[in-house]
Amino acid sequence: MAVTFHVRSNSFPSRTHPQAAHVNEQLARLRSSEEASTSSSSSICQRINNIQELHESLDKLICLPVTQQALSQEQNKKAVEQLLDGSLRILDLCNMSKDGLSEMKESLMEIQSILRRKRGDLSEEVKKYLALRKAVKRTFQKVQKSLKVAHSEDKNEESLAVFGEAEAVTTALFDSLFSYISGSKTCGKWSAVSKLMNKKKITCEAQANEFTRVDSEFQSEKTLKMEDVQILESFIQDLEDGLESLSKSLIKYRVSILNTLGH
Repeated sequence: MAVTFHVRSNSFPSRTHPQAAHVNEQLARLRSSEEASTSSSSSICQRINNIQELHESLDKLICLPVTQQALSQEQNKKAVEQLLDGSLRILDLCNMSKDGLSEMKESLMEIQSILRRKRGDLSEEVKKYLALRKAVKRTFQKVQKSLKVAHSEDKNEESLAVFGEAEAVTTALFDSLFSYISGSKTCGKWSAVSKLMNKKKITCEAQANEFTRVDSEFQSEKTLKMEDVQILESFIQDLEDGLESLSKSLIKYRVSILNTLGH
């Protein structure tokens, strides 16, 4: 996924502009918080919230008259198109995440219903959930590979770094989210951005979390714990709520970019 676009304009807000400075502060906090923490349910949810707030700020930056003027210039047509392409790709990632989580939550709710009523074919429902998990993981891992390949082929020239970096950290969020949901190997210390930008070799290790804990219990069945299933369902709900808010901000941000084409 490309994360830069080229803009030639002296009229674009400089990094000293209050709104541009605020966006850069948010980006700095995102990098700092990621470097200081390991992946956990709370940190993943917080990152989603922070990225949502970032896009609200980016929307305000896009809506500034000076930004509108710069991006509506003919020589910046390609820049706006690249920005639109990036926003659409990120929306696709967001929708893909919501769809996968929704399917898993629905299956977990059915399993909980069987456990509470002590009626129904629990074994069959567990098999369905595990098959669904396998399909979701396969999809997410395939997308992660395409993200890395797409970015490694991107050629960086003079660019509007604030928008490029915003797209990079947002893409990195979904890279981390997909790894967390899949329970696949993950890396720390801003590794998602480092991997996407191919800046250095990263050492990764497999992670255990709410998803993999329930996977293990379902695979053995003997150690199935209702509490763990409830915790996972609650976490999925938190993720869905955060992603829904992010999706709305992304759509608003994209509409603002589209509006620049009419100026």
